[in-house]
Amino acid sequence: MIISNKLSRTSVAGVLLGLSLAALAREHVTQASADIRRTTFGVPHIRANDERGLGYGIGYAYAQDNLCLLANEVVTVNGERAKFFGPEQATLEERNNLASDVFFTWLNTPQAVAAFWKAQTPEIQQRIEGYVAGYNRYLKEQGAPAQCHAAWVRPLVTGDLVKLTRRLLVEGGVGQFAEALASAAPPRATARVQPNLKAFELAVANQQRFSLDRGSNAVAVGRDRSFNGRGMLLANPHFPWVGGMRFYEMHLTIPGQLDVMGAALPGLPVINIGFNQHVAWTHTVDTSKHFTLYRLTLDPKDATRYLLDGKSMPLEKTSVTVQVKQADGSLKPQAHTLYSSQFGPVVQWPGKLDWDNHYAFSLRDANLGNDRVLQQWYAMNRATSLKELQTSVHTLQGIPWVNTVAADDQGQSLYMNLSVVPNVSAAKLAQCSDPRAGMQMIMLDGAHSTCAWDIDPRAAQPGIFAADQLPQLQRTDYVQHSNDSAWMANPKAPLTGFSPVISQDHIGLGPRARFAVQRLQSLEKQPISAVDLQNMVMDNEVYLASQVIPDLLEFCAKRLGNDAAALQPLCASLKAWDQRANLDSGVGLVHFINLFEHLQQLPDAWRVAFDPAHPLTTPRGLAINREPVANALREAMLASTADVSKLGLTRWGDIQVCGQIPIHGGPQALGIYNAMQTVPRADGKREVVSGSSYLQIVTFDDKGPQALGVLAFSESSNPQSKYAKDQTQAFSEKKLRPLPFTEAQIKADPQYQQQLIKE
Repeated sequence: MIISNKLSRTSVAGVLLGLSLAALAREHVTQASADIRRTTFGVPHIRANDERGLGYGIGYAYAQDNLCLLANEVVTVNGERAKFFGPEQATLEERNNLASDVFFTWLNTPQAVAAFWKAQTPEIQQRIEGYVAGYNRYLKEQGAPAQCHAAWVRPLVTGDLVKLTRRLLVEGGVGQFAEALASAAPPRATARVQPNLKAFELAVANQQRFSLDRGSNAVAVGRDRSFNGRGMLLANPHFPWVGGMRFYEMHLTIPGQLDVMGAALPGLPVINIGFNQHVAWTHTVDTSKHFTLYRLTLDPKDATRYLLDGKSMPLEKTSVTVQVKQADGSLKPQAHTLYSSQFGPVVQWPGKLDWDNHYAFSLRDANLGNDRVLQQWYAMNRATSLKELQTSVHTLQGIPWVNTVAADDQGQSLYMNLSVVPNVSAAKLAQCSDPRAGMQMIMLDGAHSTCAWDIDPRAAQPGIFAADQLPQLQRTDYVQHSNDSAWMANPKAPLTGFSPVISQDHIGLGPRARFAVQRLQSLEKQPISAVDLQNMVMDNEVYLASQVIPDLLEFCAKRLGNDAAALQPLCASLKAWDQRANLDSGVGLVHFINLFEHLQQLPDAWRVAFDPAHPLTTPRGLAINREPVANALREAMLASTADVSKLGLTRWGDIQVCGQIPIHGGPQALGIYNAMQTVPRADGKREVVSGSSYLQIVTFDDKGPQALGVLAFSESSNPQSKYAKDQTQAFSEKKLRPLPFTEAQIKADPQYQQQLIKE
């Protein structure tokens, strides 16, 4: 076909113009922009017109406040710590760098990362892509702060955020077995990562601290008990003050689509704990099991083969290679062979899970199949009612290892133990588990395929319980939770009859839960106010003091014997102590902490033992008339007297600190709702490393949510930032602030500032 030159040129010009306009339109659509407004304490209120723009603003704002923190976590989840810092150094969690690198190289394979990314919705992908672009823009503009101006700080790629999310998923499972996975080797073989007994001791301590460092309190009040007939929520998560689980406070808005405020974990472009116009929610670490171990019966002829239904099966071998920094600064690749059965990776724990010629142990983590976690929080952020929030959790089942407690503006309260739990019924436990292993870690028989997790077609993924098989409770009075089982979320409606893998009933409650229920019961004759919820945390009552101080004072009066003179100052301090953990609380609190640490190790120390029929009032009292208890108590008193004398400090605020800032609260084991975990310092003080983090109290009225809050460790982890310690000082002074949510509130803030960023 012949076309005239004139027509050809016109047509071509038209086509080119059309293509040019289309390209400009695409560029306009994909070009990200965000409006970052900051209010008091530097809290960012990020507004954008689309998902990519919102992610762009989140990534940029987060880099402004925590670039070094995120860069360090990216090195960890990419398995590059030995490459940059050497194999003998340790992570923030005290994990050997080489073991950490082997674990994360195994966890975050290119295939696993690609599959997770593919499973995300376009909206989630756009938000992650925006986050990466925003972070990278800030890094390019400003460079890394002095504290991390080094080669290991680089621009992000989307896979980095996927890897950070996958690390979060396995925190409640195989992530606690990194050393055991990295050091597993057949008998008479030499593991590349040598099992270090000290490392395993630290790993045990970290396992035991998991629910402490990531514990939490939550109370949701319904219309029958609230001061205005609307729902109320107290969110008091106890999370680390440093590292990859440190919360970040922010407010996210896409006009007409999304308006949510709260706190998020590093690298996550969604709100984990927060509120929107109609609903407020929080999470507490649950007691459900999120993994099971399988004891493999090995082939007598070959310890790298196991017997399944009478057939010999080979363990699958996987080689991972990490780059290791040498003494001269050069890099050397180091390969390591990992083993897996059909149930999961082989783990080896000296003295607990030994791989010998008879048995080996595999671990199956339910959350390795959870690619719905970001979509879950994305849906919760947008929920317009409690029912919509609940339905999203029922449908997606993306919550990894926490309970959800929520309230709404219609006066309803909700507790859900709807996390990802292996589908192992009570009958299967009886058939397949080793009762000698107890319930701390479920161990199933790996020699029989009938002991595999059951498949329920209604569940969101194979091998987990369907949502309607898990505990949940909706009330118009209240629900509460403090890291116990689901049993006593509200004592008027006990949650019972579940598989022990999900929840156990008729077992002892933690003292924080007992405190919470008794405090809520004490308020039954009056409506509950926001101040009442704030006081539950901030008055720092030491619950167990009310249970045992009378016995301690009786012991002081009658049982000191020849040690009376030496112990008189301790007894006087206990009598004078206000039974709280406030900054001005006296040395009696220190003595009480010391005494209880000793008594906790003693069997039968309670005068009244736990009674399942009276879970809120037992155990209680000290059995001071039993000679072993009396002797142990006297020894503990003498030891505490010596320790306190060396310390030379008499105010709690001079002892428990964050840097130079005094911090109230104390050990959760004493029933202190405002729980704090500390580590000793060289100067004798104790540095807070975990505890009350993002404190949020939300009520509703005709205008929407009315929220108070504080981020205890402040927005920025950069010590040079003006937002590094400001909220910490406010927390120390018990000053919660109103959280600006509406446009009018944001713009009226005295510290209001605005920054518009565009790609």
